[in-house]
Amino acid sequence: MTNKNIYKLIIAGAIAFSSCTKDLDRKPIVDVTSDAVYSSPATIKEALAKLYASLSLSGQDVTAGVPVADIDAQDVGSNTYLRNYWEVEELTTDEAVIAWNDGDLQNYNTNNWNANNTYIKLTYNRIYFNISQCNEFLRQLPDAKVNGFPSADAANIKEFKQEARFLRALFYWNAMDLFGDVPVTTEKDAVGNFSPKQMARADLFKYVESELLAIQDSLPAAGKNEYGRADKGAVWMLLAKLYLNAKVYTGTDRSTDAVTYANKIISSGAYSLATAYRNLFLTDSRTTSKEIIFPIRANGLTSQSYGNTTFIIHASTGGKMNPPDYGVNGSWSGLRTRKEMVIKFPDLDSRAMFFTEGQTIDINNITDFSNGYAVTKYKNLSSTGVVGSDNTGTFADTDFPMFRLADVYLIYAEAVLRGGAGGDRATALGYINALRKRAYGGTTGNITDAAMTLDLILDERVRELYWEAHRRTDLVRFGKYTGSSYIWQWKGGVQAGASIDGRYNLFPIPTTDLTANPTLKPTPGY
Repeated sequence: MTNKNIYKLIIAGAIAFSSCTKDLDRKPIVDVTSDAVYSSPATIKEALAKLYASLSLSGQDVTAGVPVADIDAQDVGSNTYLRNYWEVEELTTDEAVIAWNDGDLQNYNTNNWNANNTYIKLTYNRIYFNISQCNEFLRQLPDAKVNGFPSADAANIKEFKQEARFLRALFYWNAMDLFGDVPVTTEKDAVGNFSPKQMARADLFKYVESELLAIQDSLPAAGKNEYGRADKGAVWMLLAKLYLNAKVYTGTDRSTDAVTYANKIISSGAYSLATAYRNLFLTDSRTTSKEIIFPIRANGLTSQSYGNTTFIIHASTGGKMNPPDYGVNGSWSGLRTRKEMVIKFPDLDSRAMFFTEGQTIDINNITDFSNGYAVTKYKNLSSTGVVGSDNTGTFADTDFPMFRLADVYLIYAEAVLRGGAGGDRATALGYINALRKRAYGGTTGNITDAAMTLDLILDERVRELYWEAHRRTDLVRFGKYTGSSYIWQWKGGVQAGASIDGRYNLFPIPTTDLTANPTLKPTPGY
């Protein structure tokens, strides 16, 4: 399935019509109606493609050569799921800063936001737009309708529905993780003007868990679905991450369940560590290894976007860096990392991918690209140095590794150290050292059991997973995001860093949604 084949699809359930229209039975006069889209297996698959495309694209239409976004934003590239999610997970931590003075984006760098922040609103709206698309896909395909197709087609469509449920669960996990108690709707809710009820975080956890458990046996075996689509491995991974963070969401530790689902992924045999770490962030990652469990796909020709890895690669290029060395045609001079992340890498750790010429390790001026080391982890190049498919150098082919096996190893180790049953320290140590062996090119970096502490695992997650949109969630889980137990430059708006209030463990539900839905209660502290 490629994004190139996505239909121009109208998913909104309420098509406006004039009150003076006499022929109320007339079909809507639009390019493609819901009836048409959901009438054949081929177009239903294209509607599913739209759901996956919403992970990286701002929209699917173009007018006069300019992309038309699903959600209004000053910059069409700023309202994509991946870019929004990456920014809240990275810019608000020790792993990244951005130089740009775009509206109130700088509030991410300094952990100083409120319910009127433009980028928080974009993130919230994108998550809920994607949820609405999943709901509509499921609403249009009740079992009675699906069973009317030939048996082989019906079986495929039923699988498509489980994939839509996986994506919806992913988006609700994001909402729960970022915003806490949030409104919830499903395909069972009627389309129209009503106020969705707010669900407590612990109850939403149960809902997401129940959805994932319900669909896991209906999807292809781990690693067996079309690349980029959900299978059992993706479901198990989301469950493992859900359980690892369960104490944050519900107050109850679920480390044993995290071990269970990490074991399912590992024992499936579907995934293996890439030989070279650097290859995971290049254009041919899908063919050079079997480490990535669930990617957000990119293609410089068929899914052009300013909000996927195109954003990460261009924005992390600047100063004395030569853009063609990274497979792109220009520098956006935005993203760098902070000192606290850099110093976590020993000299021999090959995962440390920094550009330092003309760059200072300390950040005295956030808006100056030369302040802070640049990160060279992602490139629009193949493992053999071939540039991506867009010969203009504008759009990247590099997939984003949302879930990969290295994270599973780290989840297993952390869950075991937190008391999870079903695993053991010796196996956990082996997984940590497997990652370090790859990083050091041998056993030089191996640690002993005595050195394997929770703090070591948190630092190892930085070294292995930096700039992969995990950091904020990790710091919250370890109790080091707010307060003063861990300080990084510009935390709290102070160059040396400062303590921040506990309310910042969550982002606020935007004022616009609170106004539109009077049943919602503001996020505590906001």
